[in-house]
Amino acid sequence: MNPRTRTLLLTPQEMAAADAAAARSGIDSSGLMERAGQAVAAAALRLYPLTLRYVVLCGPGNNGGDGYVAARALASAGAVVELFALGDPDELKGDARAAFDACPIPSRSVSQLTPKPGDAVIDAVFGAGLARTVPEELRQVIASVEAASVPVLAVDLPSGICGRRGIPLGAAFRASHTVTFMARKPGHLLMPGRSLCGDIEVVDIGIPWRIVEGCAGSVAANDPVLWRESLPSPDSASHKYRRGHLAVFSGGASHTGAARLSAAAGLAAGAGLVTVASPADAMPVNSGHLTAVMLREVEDLASMRAWLANAKLSAFVLGPGFGVGEKARDFVLGMEGRPLVLDADGITSFRDHRDRLFQAYAADEARLVLTPHDGEFGRLFPELAETGEMSKVEKTVAAARLAHAVVVYKGADTVIAAPDGRALINENAPPWLATAGSGDVLAGVIGALLANGLPAFEAAAAAVYLHGEAAARAGEGLTAETLVRHIRPLGRNGSVFHHRL
Repeated sequence: MNPRTRTLLLTPQEMAAADAAAARSGIDSSGLMERAGQAVAAAALRLYPLTLRYVVLCGPGNNGGDGYVAARALASAGAVVELFALGDPDELKGDARAAFDACPIPSRSVSQLTPKPGDAVIDAVFGAGLARTVPEELRQVIASVEAASVPVLAVDLPSGICGRRGIPLGAAFRASHTVTFMARKPGHLLMPGRSLCGDIEVVDIGIPWRIVEGCAGSVAANDPVLWRESLPSPDSASHKYRRGHLAVFSGGASHTGAARLSAAAGLAAGAGLVTVASPADAMPVNSGHLTAVMLREVEDLASMRAWLANAKLSAFVLGPGFGVGEKARDFVLGMEGRPLVLDADGITSFRDHRDRLFQAYAADEARLVLTPHDGEFGRLFPELAETGEMSKVEKTVAAARLAHAVVVYKGADTVIAAPDGRALINENAPPWLATAGSGDVLAGVIGALLANGLPAFEAAAAAVYLHGEAAARAGEGLTAETLVRHIRPLGRNGSVFHHRL
């Protein structure tokens, strides 16, 4: 996948705008449908060459038109093809009707389908544009296909998945492979849609890139090509203070491990110096575990302010294992807008005091990075978490604007958003990254990149990507401790992401 198709995402509405713009520019829309259907047929023959019967399911719109073209192409190649339609094909209009009229294969109602061994199903029912609940007739077909355990090749997006939100609308096919056109949609990356798409193939059907890119919004897939120029590039004049001094706040004596994980991750990710700021009762246990990471006793707000006044500190991490309550709020507000990663207990501490936090970081430049998981997001942004109409991307962008902060909404489909509306969906994190302490590690990596002087959005995006790469290197069964050992600093000429560029 080339860099443009790798990062570009179009919502269904943006893709429809690109189709319309292509038609206005004089491009034959029926030719686009022909190329799309031919690409689907080619994928079916390549992926499922031993298929005894290709079952093509066609819907009432242009996705169905792609299916009729694919069915005709498969039949022309000598394959056994049977066609099943949802709704009355005689009601088709435009290019879809022309594709139906050109297809020599008679169609039957989808309710007449009985999947059997040796089938391969081509799902051309709805695609990415579905905005309503899947009809009962199709739900029964989805259930029968799943029960038969036959492969499904989805056209654009498995039918039943919302292309904007990535959620099933009552039911959805589980595809082994998806062929989409020009660009992926958010529903291909957001969970659970991503898990239902199988392998995703992006096919260029001939819409000029100037049109596609002109219709794209501010959402993309997270990738080094988008932020690598912001990364530090060490040279012979580099020294530890140029690479930044990261401070990580520790909890009490029985809750020190999370802060040490963040600190170790920050050091591994390229911070020049890292100091754990520890209350007095936790000094002995922290000193017994730290070597390259420095240690400073910071008991209360007064001692923190004295430290801030005299030390060269570049960025901060507060929250992992810190404890929920007034002390966390005082420390955060006492930093007076300095670059801060607020995680875990730090987020929860502002559940009933969020306006104080948002006001403290209301400067034009975002300096606060919030890293909530689902529960923490709901505590800080309950009005956003509870709405089902917004996608995860839309919720994260709204939260970032409300908080004047970069928000990293964690999960298998982590979304990074800035107050200006930019948003990235991360996709390189393996499933085994979901383990205790991995969030503490991520907070430290973000802190290290902030300490290096990266803007908050780029620091968060790069850190999330690096976090996923480290997990892939560590392999299944990783722990937070082993994850830290696989972190590699990112540089503009670094080998961490060289294989992807």
